[in-house]
Amino acid sequence: MAHFAELDATGTVIRVIVVHNNDAPDEATGIAFCKTLYGTDTLWAQTSYNGNMRKQYAGIGCKLDAAKDVFVAPQPFPSWTLTKDQEWTAPTEQTDAKNTKWDETSKQWVKP
Repeated sequence: MAHFAELDATGTVIRVIVVHNNDAPDEATGIAFCKTLYGTDTLWAQTSYNGNMRKQYAGIGCKLDAAKDVFVAPQPFPSWTLTKDQEWTAPTEQTDAKNTKWDETSKQWVKP
């Protein structure tokens, strides 16, 4: 099965659908098929669960960075920045992933 993300005018994912491989043997054919279902004025990009296409699976709210041809997850907190690898990173490193969560007010990892 192939997965296609519908994009709004800003490149933000508004839905993801599954298309049978017979209807999407390649991305261009899959996009044409999606347009027959949802309208010729819709915008589509193929995505992949295993991340071998456009860096990561496109979820609702992700944006397609057309220049880098990758999907970028929504920014989790205002203080986080996007790395050159298109990953969001906190201003301070998380040292205890199991026992901490990000606190945007203090801009640090805290125990819940």
